[in-house]
Amino acid sequence: MKLGNILQAITTGMVKGNLDKEISGIQMDSRQIKEGDLFVAVKGTQTDGHAYIGKAIEKGATAVVCETLPETLSETVTYIQVNDSEDAVGRLATTFYGDPTSKLDLIGVTGTNGKTTIATLLYNMFRKFGYKAGLISTVCNYIDGEAIPTDHTTPDPITLNQLLGRMADEGCKYAFMEVSSHAVAQKRIGGLKFAGGIFTNLTRDHLDYHKTFENYLKAKKAFFDGLLKTAFALTNADDRNGLVMTQNTKAKVATYSLRSLADFKGKVLEDGFEGMLLDINNREVNVQFIGRFNASNLLAVYSAACLLGKQPEDVLLLLSTLRPVSGRFDSLRSTKGYTAIVDYAHTPDALTNVLNTIHEVLNGRGKVITVVGAGGNRDKGKRPIMAQEAVRLSDRVIITSDNPRFEEPQDIINDMLAGLKSNDMNKVLSITDRKEAIRTACMLAQAGDVILVAGKGHENYQDIKGVKHHFDDKEVLSEIFKNENNQE
Repeated sequence: MKLGNILQAITTGMVKGNLDKEISGIQMDSRQIKEGDLFVAVKGTQTDGHAYIGKAIEKGATAVVCETLPETLSETVTYIQVNDSEDAVGRLATTFYGDPTSKLDLIGVTGTNGKTTIATLLYNMFRKFGYKAGLISTVCNYIDGEAIPTDHTTPDPITLNQLLGRMADEGCKYAFMEVSSHAVAQKRIGGLKFAGGIFTNLTRDHLDYHKTFENYLKAKKAFFDGLLKTAFALTNADDRNGLVMTQNTKAKVATYSLRSLADFKGKVLEDGFEGMLLDINNREVNVQFIGRFNASNLLAVYSAACLLGKQPEDVLLLLSTLRPVSGRFDSLRSTKGYTAIVDYAHTPDALTNVLNTIHEVLNGRGKVITVVGAGGNRDKGKRPIMAQEAVRLSDRVIITSDNPRFEEPQDIINDMLAGLKSNDMNKVLSITDRKEAIRTACMLAQAGDVILVAGKGHENYQDIKGVKHHFDDKEVLSEIFKNENNQE
């Protein structure tokens, strides 16, 4: 595509050089540059792309978008100055990849918890309806049935537009996407047109990045502020921030709720470890999910499908066939008669939700043993709260490693233990080795008990000192169960 055509998407300042040249690709990472590429220098959280303009040109970049022009300019390179290159990159990528969201309906899901479940279930449902669909999520990206591995909840704007462009080219009618607060704050979704936005809930998370809860809320709200009037904004009326999200949106607002009057109303009629019986807008449906938080997620899925024009009866029929997402309240049954649940809960609120759900289903008929840790180089303030919630809602707690990253695992454990009183310690063990912690929980469990292994869910690695070592909670549990069988 001609450079001049790509630049029509943004407001430019000073331009030095020829705009008539062909651009073969767009990059923000100088290491990825190929001959004929456009390099966008972005001031990131870790590094400033302006420091790598020279490297990008050495590798073959023929044009550079930047906020500050280099002191020395190359005669063969075109330089375009902009006020905000972070804002520009998404718009440039959208134009370069053929404005993919004008060719498909993109639905964004944002909130602290439930994003992955809702986006994935909508993707699965619309494929069952017979459409080609795409998914952009924490677990994996999909272009219809093709899996594309993922590193971030929301990819960088260039990868994002490339993915959406491929979805459009391959005939996808819908795309469902998790929209993280980082993605909004870092303008990764700049230039994209959303057909709808869904808000799940808002609790403490990512304060290492946003610094305050108010900044975190504003990042989420900015997504809804940016929706077009042709879009829908679906919000959870059960969350106290639900209506705050949509108060300035131009989109058509709809609400869903398990507790109060709403456009889409749900109620849990029966609950067990095998599934639930729900009432949704006065129609009953059996689902293969457990717990009130999943009832809320399923209600959001139902609501969004109806807002996308599907008939309620058809939506309920498909809702009853959907299965839980990997690592989200994933249950395994031991032949010794206890249940183990693997869940991604890594915030105090998510942990509380999962443990409350276990208690609702157990109804006092067994003990709860929780294995939990906290991630390194992330919000330290939630560590003692995680430990407090685990102790409050469990009979035994084993505090262990999660993804320590560049911190010492014992330091993270100590931060968690600092939130506990001396009498709490009677039911707490700390075991740094996560595999050993899970094994100990299984040794403590008796028939009828439930073990919750929280924090990592679908992840199949442990991030230690910058290296991802293979580690999968479900695999570890399956191996322990197998050994239990052999011992019998």
